[in-house]
Amino acid sequence: MCEKLPVFSVFYRGMRPLRFIPHQQTLVEVTTRTVHSRFLLRPSFQLNEIFLGVLGRAQQLYDVGIVAVTCLGNHYHALLLVDSAKDLASFMGYLNSNLAREAGRLARWRDKFWSRRYRSIVISEEEGAQRERLKYVLGHGVKEGLVERACQWPGVHCIKALLEGVPLVGQWFNRTREYAARTRGEEFGRLDHATAYEVQLSPLACWKDLSPELRRERIAELVRECDAEAAERRAKTGREPMGPAAVLQQPPQGQPTTTKKSPAPLFHAASKRVRDELYALYYRFLGAFREASERWRSGDLTAIFPDGCFPPAPRFIGG
Repeated sequence: MCEKLPVFSVFYRGMRPLRFIPHQQTLVEVTTRTVHSRFLLRPSFQLNEIFLGVLGRAQQLYDVGIVAVTCLGNHYHALLLVDSAKDLASFMGYLNSNLAREAGRLARWRDKFWSRRYRSIVISEEEGAQRERLKYVLGHGVKEGLVERACQWPGVHCIKALLEGVPLVGQWFNRTREYAARTRGEEFGRLDHATAYEVQLSPLACWKDLSPELRRERIAELVRECDAEAAERRAKTGREPMGPAAVLQQPPQGQPTTTKKSPAPLFHAASKRVRDELYALYYRFLGAFREASERWRSGDLTAIFPDGCFPPAPRFIGG
């Protein structure tokens, strides 16, 4: 059990919390939002193809496990299995930079694409915590009142892959080769310089020993819960879902009237005991980083930083 420190001490020098992965194969929930929450990720055949292609290539390059993924019009969520903060940063850097270029090209958006850096939240090894976060990702599309049932979402969604085995396949376009071909005056088809990638999904760590049939049953139960809760909300409010056709007609430069901006937690846990243990690990990590950083910034280049962190950049030395 640890004594909670003031909220501001979770951050370093008023910035974002330090990137922290407590052990190998840590389950993290990643969220990235578009600038101004604009619908720059509005579902379409081209956007879905690009998203899955870039995601599949990033997975192959950086060997990150993907448990679930859902892409809405202005943000996406993913549950990832990562071994270190470096692996997560490399994977997300490649994914978001390529998505910004490709989706921005599709939406004819040349300005800043993402509102900020991705946010990752560590999920405990408890089955209750992992189940709840998987349900959260699976429920996107229906819980916002956009479609009547989760499986109706027209964008990238892992439900059919998890329940029916439908492959998540997309195309990665080699723009360098396309540019070279245009420079040489060659004509080429849309897919002549593209490579197909399939996103491979991994089971939740707490369900990895279950049979595939039992995992599908539990996932189907989560989907039924999401649909039932959405139907109950509609009955109370009287609001009908927008529907897939209306979702596809939204302008990419549009934005919602309201945007959720609640603060994100550092950890997702099912019990206070496990949450406190994760906070204790993080505070020890943060304390060691602060001590080493202060020595480093004061000129002591022998300062030893804790494992799994990104040390600060060295000082500028004027000529």
